[in-house]
Amino acid sequence: MGFKANSQKVEALAVGFYNLENLFDTINDPHNPGDDEFTPEGKKHWNSKRYWHKIHHMAYAISKIAVDKKFGIKGLSVLGVSEVEHKSVLEDIVKDSLLKSRNYKIIHYESPDHRGIDVALLYNPKVFKVEHSKQVPLKIKDKPNFHTRSQLVVTGKLMGEHFAFIVNHWPSRYGGEKRSLPFRIAAAKLAYHLIDSLKKDNPNIKIVLMGDLNDDPISKSIKKYLHSKGIKSEVGPNDVYNPFEKLFKEGIGSLAYHDNWDLFDNMFVTPNMLMKNKNDLNGWKFFKARVFNKEFLKQKDGKFAGYPFRTYVGDNFMGGYSDHFPVYIVLIRKIK
Repeated sequence: MGFKANSQKVEALAVGFYNLENLFDTINDPHNPGDDEFTPEGKKHWNSKRYWHKIHHMAYAISKIAVDKKFGIKGLSVLGVSEVEHKSVLEDIVKDSLLKSRNYKIIHYESPDHRGIDVALLYNPKVFKVEHSKQVPLKIKDKPNFHTRSQLVVTGKLMGEHFAFIVNHWPSRYGGEKRSLPFRIAAAKLAYHLIDSLKKDNPNIKIVLMGDLNDDPISKSIKKYLHSKGIKSEVGPNDVYNPFEKLFKEGIGSLAYHDNWDLFDNMFVTPNMLMKNKNDLNGWKFFKARVFNKEFLKQKDGKFAGYPFRTYVGDNFMGGYSDHFPVYIVLIRKIK
């Protein structure tokens, strides 16, 4: 289904990212001490009933992201996710009755993260044809025992155009923002290296980097080391554009803590995805970015009213969705 933009008939699709908040299965993995609390015997009493409640909630949320009749978007074509224990939990989500008809496929690797949580990519195979995928571990010099999420790189063709999607979940702020910043800077350097390598292999490839970066769009790790710009006119050939910087400066966030909103969930595009003028729609171009913060994803009452409605607060089961809102971007191009 098409629509008119600047007197041209245009088609649209959406790409998103969602931190699924500790999506563990209920089985105790003896090789992963990080899942001990997410078992029936653990302190969170994570049982089958709670697990399937969460799975259905995740499927419901994903089914609603970016659905837009005006633009003919029936849902996400590509979705990066984080905080999943195994591929099996994603298989349960995509098999849910709300998503089954989309036939999402999954790319997932078991990463060396100390908690046993990984990133992954869901995609509609009718829209995105995968050609290659790999995970790249983040290694910190002089810290051989530092283990965190690998960065996932997936390349292929998005309705005929060469694309790469890079899914990240950078090291947390555990121990303090400043103390942990060097780890996120290292993650930013790795992500930028991956972008640079992809562009050297194929100068025309379009790249979308996404993830929970545990830093805001104006943070040093993102601005300086990922070479991110929040104003299109300032984006140089070796930069990336982050449309979420503008949203963050407007006070929009994807998670809240102590009445402060952060926007850790970001999506970046390479310069070749920016329109040079309003008629530059020969190929997929960035159109808009949104934080998907619908009311059903928010805590309804209490001191956390308006915050993301999460699965747990401490060890108390709340029955919500996630402690993060999803984010997404819309791409458009002239119908050939």
